[in-house]
Formats: sequence, C-alpha cells, structure tokens
Amino acid sequence: MLNNEDFAEEEYEAEIITLEDDLGNEKDFEFLDVVEYDGDEYIILLPVAEEEQNEVMILRIDSVDDETENYVGIDDEETLQKVFDIFKERYKDDYDFE
Repeated sequence: MLNNEDFAEEEYEAEIITLEDDLGNEKDFEFLDVVEYDGDEYIILLPVAEEEQNEVMILRIDSVDDETENYVGIDDEETLQKVFDIFKERYKDDYDFE
C-alpha cells in the first residue's frame, strides 16, 4: 500500500494516462515509473480517483511498434511482488509504504 500524502504536496505536473478496460470504461492514472524485471518492462500507475490512491497498478508493457504500447495485466504474484519491491526501493524516500 502507498501513502501519497507527502508526495501530493510537492509541486509537480503529473503525467496522466487514460486506460480503457475491456468494457470500454475509461479510468485515469498518474504515471509513476517504468521498472525493468526479468527481460520485461512494467509500468507503475497510481489511480487518480482519491478512493483508490492507496494502491498502485502494475502492468507489463508490450510494444506493438515504435509508437504503440499495450499494457497487460499480470497474473503471476511473484513477478508482481518483485516489480513492486524494485519500485519501493527506488522511491523509499518519496513515499510512505505501509
């Protein structure tokens, strides 16, 4: 879990990414980082909706071509944990991880 209160007080321009689910519903996320693990790249996103800001979303990046990427959900809990651990270590001074 992620406590984003301290980070939210800093002045910066968030990069917002809008994703569409399988049902066509759009949801906004703040881009946090890209983490490389085991030959793949993973995007780390934080939901913009306040009620969901305590957990990040981690998706695998599949490059279609030079301009297009697909973001794929991850079923492997071990991979999710490893990627999140890398992210936590990288940002341990910026976020209060619970």
